[in-house]
Amino acid sequence: MAKHRIYTTSFASVYPLYVAKAEKKGRTKAEVDQIICWLTGYDQTEFDKRIEQQTDFETFFATAPAMNPARALIKGVICGVRVEDVEEPTMREIRYLDKLIDELARGKAMDKILRRQ
Repeated sequence: MAKHRIYTTSFASVYPLYVAKAEKKGRTKAEVDQIICWLTGYDQTEFDKRIEQQTDFETFFATAPAMNPARALIKGVICGVRVEDVEEPTMREIRYLDKLIDELARGKAMDKILRRQ
């Protein structure tokens, strides 16, 4: 089976859409970056470098320094798909990120988004 085209899509090409979705709802680029760094373990410098290099989604997640173990607490539906039921690991990571950005845009508190008790 062929890979989904999102895997070869540049993360940098979708990142502005994440930021725009958040900003349209009164949230900030810094909050989007915080979510992405929390999920992947990238620091801001390395994250910016990945954007500049036009890293594709598959590589972006495959080379992430430390995927946050609390990401398993992310539950719910995004784009009609229940994130906890996605079997393919890279697609699951993408859906986790989509869900977090959606929660941000919906006004959820940052502590809850980052799964802090």
